[in-house]
Amino acid sequence: MRIVLMGPPGGGKGTQATILKEQWNVPHISTGDLLRAAVRDATPLGLKAKAAMDAGELVSDDLMLGLIEERLGQSDARTGFILDGYPRNLCQAESLDQVLARIQQPVSGALLVEVDAEKIVERLAKRAQQEGRSDDNEATVRKRLAIYAEQTAPVANYYAEQGQLVRVLGEGDIDEVTQRILAAVTQAGWD
Repeated sequence: MRIVLMGPPGGGKGTQATILKEQWNVPHISTGDLLRAAVRDATPLGLKAKAAMDAGELVSDDLMLGLIEERLGQSDARTGFILDGYPRNLCQAESLDQVLARIQQPVSGALLVEVDAEKIVERLAKRAQQEGRSDDNEATVRKRLAIYAEQTAPVANYYAEQGQLVRVLGEGDIDEVTQRILAAVTQAGWD
């Protein structure tokens, strides 16, 4: 099973990915974790990423795609993966499909976990209070949600046009959301 996991920041993707990787016995590949590990391990791509980050620049799409391709070449990803945090825009989605076709690991589908924006603002405000996270203030959260909506809508449409998008309500209890995801994946025939 090869899944692209999408959803708004604070929508529970990371929580669900952690549960689903155990359920499906595939790695959860978070682009943030992937980038940090490559920098920490000083891999050739990690050194290039570090140079960009040290210069205050964004890591290029090509570099991120290279890191993803490198990670998907590892033995634990041969039977599948959950890709979290990528693609973030239409160009990345198209490039990812090209790489996956080349390495003969096309996605089974894209799973969009949908959560109402106001519920996310509430959820992250609560998390900010509990964990003391300054990046979860209301203005920052709303800005992240606006960027997400602007950039991710075309990605969701891209997968929908290919008949590969499944939408799941990400609100409610964690177990309820997991059960919705499992049912949706079964219904889509990805399992």
